[in-house]
Amino acid sequence: MASVRKQPQRACIGCGQMKDKKELIRVLRTPEGEFTLDATGRKNGRGAYLCRSAECLERAVKTKGLDRSFKMAVPKEVYEALREEMKALGLC
Repeated sequence: MASVRKQPQRACIGCGQMKDKKELIRVLRTPEGEFTLDATGRKNGRGAYLCRSAECLERAVKTKGLDRSFKMAVPKEVYEALREEMKALGLC
């Protein structure tokens, strides 16, 4: 009998819903302090997860979800860059 692997669950910092890790986008802070989207979910650094929707990104901006996740103030330019990356991926 083949065993079924359980998918890891993560919470969206926008809406707070628990979803499978593969359904979410990982926002990554690299050890150098840069912020980026991690499509693979395997890059090195601290991560926070967002649903694949503009609404969750905007809610995370409004509630300072990224600031809490990374325990630091996230510059406005980072949010703008995340919006642009999400648009490029066709998620907005």
